[in-house]
Amino acid sequence: MEETRTITAGVPRETFPDENRVAVVADAVPLYKKAGISLVIESGAGLRAGIPDDLYLSKGAEIVTERKEVFERSRVILQVRGLGANPDQGKPDLEWFSSQQLLVSFYEPLTAEKEVRSMAEKGVSVFALEMLPRITRAQSMDALSSMATVAGYKAVLLAAQTLPKMFPLLMTAAGTVSPAHVFVIGAGVAGLQAIATARRLGAVVQAYDVRPAVKEQVESLGARFVQMEIDAGDAETKGGYAREMDESFYHRQRELMTRVVAENDVVITTAAVPGKKAPVLITSEMVKGMRRGSVIIDLVAERGGNCELTQADRRIEVDGVIILGPVNLPATVPYHASEMYSRNLLTFMKHLVKEGEIKLDMEDEITRETLLTRDGEIVNTRLRELYGLDKNTERSES
Repeated sequence: MEETRTITAGVPRETFPDENRVAVVADAVPLYKKAGISLVIESGAGLRAGIPDDLYLSKGAEIVTERKEVFERSRVILQVRGLGANPDQGKPDLEWFSSQQLLVSFYEPLTAEKEVRSMAEKGVSVFALEMLPRITRAQSMDALSSMATVAGYKAVLLAAQTLPKMFPLLMTAAGTVSPAHVFVIGAGVAGLQAIATARRLGAVVQAYDVRPAVKEQVESLGARFVQMEIDAGDAETKGGYAREMDESFYHRQRELMTRVVAENDVVITTAAVPGKKAPVLITSEMVKGMRRGSVIIDLVAERGGNCELTQADRRIEVDGVIILGPVNLPATVPYHASEMYSRNLLTFMKHLVKEGEIKLDMEDEITRETLLTRDGEIVNTRLRELYGLDKNTERSES
């Protein structure tokens, strides 16, 4: 009887500061095995997500104590944050990667040219999950959306904790407590989850997005869609991600948004453009127009923030308004964030692994768009254009 072929995938412990997630949870181990993938886990990799080594062992994974061994024994490395998304703490791992190895992770390639080039020089095939095309086939692999769901949920909890008011309408013996008013800017995955969570807590919610098409989704969650008479044109790329608009558009947008911001107790901003600085939607003057005790939760603080005054990973107070710029919110809910990421990663790996072998179909949109480097070269068309590389350079497709 022919022996079933398996591929070994390694899961190292995450080293980015305060990164509590793990790429593969214990419950996924049997599913990987069924897909022809055996797992080698660095000891302690899942502890911060509430997953001890013995649970991995009971599910059929192998635990190793030496980090170097994870890389040496694995054909594929599975991480939450690859070198591009962890440029400082990730450097020591670079020497352990070998030619023809695969890395699948978040990589932030649009702002990590040096780190992409480093992996290309090592001969590693790097797959960046944030480059997944927004198509139906890729939905179950969409880790960005999964993490945005966690961030939108947690943003509302932070707001509720910080606001000196309660969210719901309450009828009490001491009288009626009026509900908090929440304004969500951006109705993508994070924004929609923020709307849903704020509504569950009893807040009155309004939301705005440059894409009028999301109005129905906003209203289906019980929020009011804020209409602004402003032409957004084509606000999305063909890949389903937000497109950067010109400054005149953002100026007009801020003018129309000033009144809405001032009348709300909480403003949650989620507007990001991949690879670009976040657009400023809330100016210092708009902050000054808000009531004392109001709260702004800026979910794109890592990219400069939608609020002009946001400071990444800091809490600041301006004229009585509290501005929070939380960084890496999914890592603050590591159990479920890891569980969701692990499912996305498994689906992606099943896309690459067929009959115990890695088969890269460069005609497939998912494979082509997520693959950054291969055979010593940067092969991603979008990156080659961004980095100014010769598009006509001959590349091996074998």
